[in-house]
Amino acid sequence: MKHASTRYAGVWDSGCVHEECGVFGIWTPEGSGLSPAHESYAALFALQHRGQEACGIAVNNRGVIRCHRDVGLVGEVFHQALLDSMQGSMAIGHVRYSTTGDPRRENAQPLVITHVKGNLALAHNGNLVNAGQLRRKLELGGAIFRSSSDTEVLVYTLVQERLRASSIEEAVVNAMDVLEGAYSLCIMSAQKLIAARDPRGMRPLCMGRMGDAVVFASESCALDALGASFVRDIEPGEVVVADRRGGVRSLRSGIQARSALCAFEYIYFSRPDSVIDGASVELARQEAGKYLSMEYPVGADMVMGVPDSGIPAAIGYARCSGIPYGVGLIKNRYIGRTFIQPGQDSRERSVRLKLNALREAVKGRRVILVDDSIVRGTTCARLIQMVRNAGAAEVHLRISAPPFRFPCFFGVDIPDQESLLAHGRTVEEMRACTGADSLGFLSVDALHKIARDCRLTLCDACFTGQYPMEVPSQAEKNIFESEIDS
Repeated sequence: MKHASTRYAGVWDSGCVHEECGVFGIWTPEGSGLSPAHESYAALFALQHRGQEACGIAVNNRGVIRCHRDVGLVGEVFHQALLDSMQGSMAIGHVRYSTTGDPRRENAQPLVITHVKGNLALAHNGNLVNAGQLRRKLELGGAIFRSSSDTEVLVYTLVQERLRASSIEEAVVNAMDVLEGAYSLCIMSAQKLIAARDPRGMRPLCMGRMGDAVVFASESCALDALGASFVRDIEPGEVVVADRRGGVRSLRSGIQARSALCAFEYIYFSRPDSVIDGASVELARQEAGKYLSMEYPVGADMVMGVPDSGIPAAIGYARCSGIPYGVGLIKNRYIGRTFIQPGQDSRERSVRLKLNALREAVKGRRVILVDDSIVRGTTCARLIQMVRNAGAAEVHLRISAPPFRFPCFFGVDIPDQESLLAHGRTVEEMRACTGADSLGFLSVDALHKIARDCRLTLCDACFTGQYPMEVPSQAEKNIFESEIDS
């Protein structure tokens, strides 16, 4: 059995949460002068933080869909001549970090298939909690699977619905009655570009305009990269269609469900310059730092954040506490998040390659170190030791999220519950594990105060164990992957 949290001996596999995926779609009118392939390439660059394992672009040229996808970063998989050759009027793109399925080319997206009613390409961000059940049912009906991704299950389910529906958008709406879990989708048929978001809105998705062209993206930062104007977020349970008539139509699922946007979109996943469901990611993180300062004050000489997602919360902590903010850790931006180690004992070296303490900034000072989360705790422990070795007199660790105590089933790569530092431990026991002088986590109450201020309803299941839907056991969570890899 392969677990997502141990596939790589990477820099952050020892203790940090991994991203999910990013999706993008563009429809262009005839004579627009835009190249959907090139625009997708630029958008995927802006979404690269959501997944560095694999990427792909599919382009529709008069009903014929051409797709190129592979393992690697966007700049490694695509080149100028390839993009120039991918002509068409529509395109969808994807960057991937796996939560189910191996990191191999067959699992890269978009997925493209030909079925009895035409061609179809799909890019998916999220995770289906009933993927195993759906796959067994599909296999008993004769379906043959080539990948170990739950996205292929989603595609087959969608095709089954398409055989009974009058249109592809109707099939997407009907499929929502069958699919359980988190999904934001960009779908391309022979004539239409479709965006869809699950009824709980667990994964983000927004719409923009480039003149008469219509674009969809996981985050608004991708629209900014293209110079596109933001129109609105796709609502939970909504299916939006753009076609050759140039109009945008909206359909809605009749499923009644409580909204549950993933809290980690604001804590960690999204770029700080993105706005998701009307709330600025940067400001939400600063608010988390403010509440953290109010809940866990401590005397210190400086506040510093762990690059990059810990920095806004550190700024918020500093502003509220009156303690000066300073840069104390320098990040090497040329080391990828999947940096390969020769062995497990090389993790300490990988942390030093990724980050280094600024000795003159921390020497002799009492430091408050702000990070976005603790998973296993080993990375935090090494960072704290690094800051101490640089001469810090004290290191007080503050985390801008509540403790991770439960697994995620919706697309966040959190290890088995037993591997979580917070599982079965008190805050004092966790402090001892990290070696910090003191440790404080953002409270769940503060998290929801921030959400209410932003008019959001968040999923906090990884902190509270209160899931927004029925989920399988931890063992069942891994069965799907172990069965398909055997």
